[in-house]
Amino acid sequence: MVGILGGTGALGSAIAQAPMTRGGVPPERLVLGNRSGARGRFAGVAGLRVMRDPAALVAASDAVILAVAPRDAWALSLAAGARPVISVMAGIPLAALAGIAGTARVIRAMSSPAAARGLAFSPFVAAPGATAADRALALGLLSACGPVEEVGSEAEIDVFTALTGPMPGFVALFADAVLWQAEAAGVPADRALRAVRQMFRAGGELIAEGPPPGAHVAGMIAYAGTTAAGMRAMRRAGLDRAVGAGIAAAVAAARALGTPPG
Repeated sequence: MVGILGGTGALGSAIAQAPMTRGGVPPERLVLGNRSGARGRFAGVAGLRVMRDPAALVAASDAVILAVAPRDAWALSLAAGARPVISVMAGIPLAALAGIAGTARVIRAMSSPAAARGLAFSPFVAAPGATAADRALALGLLSACGPVEEVGSEAEIDVFTALTGPMPGFVALFADAVLWQAEAAGVPADRALRAVRQMFRAGGELIAEGPPPGAHVAGMIAYAGTTAAGMRAMRRAGLDRAVGAGIAAAVAAARALGTPPG
């Protein structure tokens, strides 16, 4: 039995849906927790339990996933004991997780709402007290969400919290900028939206399956066509610096969540 505290929120519900859809976990093997007891998107799912009391959820579970808002984590005291606890909360470090969970068997991970479609990238790092079986459990559960990797440090988790945790995140920011420019050039808004959506769908698939992004960029610049002119202009205008500053700010914000309030 896997308990997901915060299992009806945006991230928690996506992670709950993933093993039911692709991981072979029946609803009867999941229990979700939230303050209201509401079932959210799972209102029509038979066999799935929702609990309001975190202690009752822990007692009913063999393993627990923490998906509550980071600001709410500090008030928790779970007494998980021998149960492994996997956190997908932004910013909360392993040392703090052990205190919140009441066990040394903690794993810190990050995923995204794209998990519901099997499209999330889910890195994780295990505390020294986590067992090989705990890491295998994390790998199995998160693999239903999309690609999963065990990484070498919590610092990487902070980077991925900023970079791949929010979806569509920075991709949506760039798409919106492209859309605005198309409309400013006189393309009707509905047509521009259709074109930009298809552009990012096609680009995403080509990048996912082909060579690294830099190889695509180098090839287009070497071709010296219209796109090369645009790429050079964007770089001269400081695109790389702007992206770097944005990601650095997001990582800093993620790490700030690891400090208790007050």
